[in-house]
Amino acid sequence: MQDLNALLEKSLSQLGYELVDMELANRGKLIRLFIDKPEGINIDDCVLVSNHLSNLLAVEHDIDYDRLEVSSPGLDRALKKVSDFVRFSGERAQVKLRVPVEGRKNFLGILRGVDQEYLVMECEGVEQRVAFSNIDKARLSPEF
Repeated sequence: MQDLNALLEKSLSQLGYELVDMELANRGKLIRLFIDKPEGINIDDCVLVSNHLSNLLAVEHDIDYDRLEVSSPGLDRALKKVSDFVRFSGERAQVKLRVPVEGRKNFLGILRGVDQEYLVMECEGVEQRVAFSNIDKARLSPEF
């Protein structure tokens, strides 16, 4: 899967897209991709990427799958890389930890930046520093 992830990231970056997340389901028969670019994603982007990757996976790398789904990450996009936390500084996010900090595993607050190996976020008016190695899942949490 790591080889597939690297292949997809390289191919998508050459097209001007970012691979936000990848899911494999049905024993690897379904590949679900979430892509992004600075100006956002529309249906034409998804079609372009789907066609490109279908050819790439079938011809060049002979990866066995039945279905490829490509979509935008949505307003509540996953935050996976340190660069995601930097890019979305000032935005509200939900962060779930592997190991509790101060008795809590779930934090909802404003991303304030990155300090070396830590995410800095403001939760209920208090600054929290969370080690990136302790983050299980993180998503933007937009307010409407």
